[in-house]
Amino acid sequence: MGSPAAVRETVILIVEDEPLIRMAAMMLIRGLGDRALEAANADEAIVLPEARAEITIGFTDVQMEGSMGSIALTHGAAGRWPPLRFIIVSGGTTPQCDEMPAGAIFLAKPYANAAVRRSIAQFA
Repeated sequence: MGSPAAVRETVILIVEDEPLIRMAAMMLIRGLGDRALEAANADEAIVLPEARAEITIGFTDVQMEGSMGSIALTHGAAGRWPPLRFIIVSGGTTPQCDEMPAGAIFLAKPYANAAVRRSIAQFA
């Protein structure tokens, strides 16, 4: 018998300024079997793909504290690291499709675990 095919681990960067929501998102992503990294704002997040090339998905809230919001973060990161894809979430603001980078997925809060799972699967 041959060895089983290698399973590629999905590494997702959670960008959320609310600590409890960030922790819940981290637990959700880990519970789905993926690896989660975290940043408290876009300023922390924008440098991580440079140092951590294994990040393939950014999971970010629209409204955050810091010098840039998540829409600016997603556009900046998409321009620098084209393989990076985004799941953008919000409990209040719904960005227009043309405001988000091509291929980004928007989920309204509260999001269902199944919706997050489907969104991640679309990027696999």
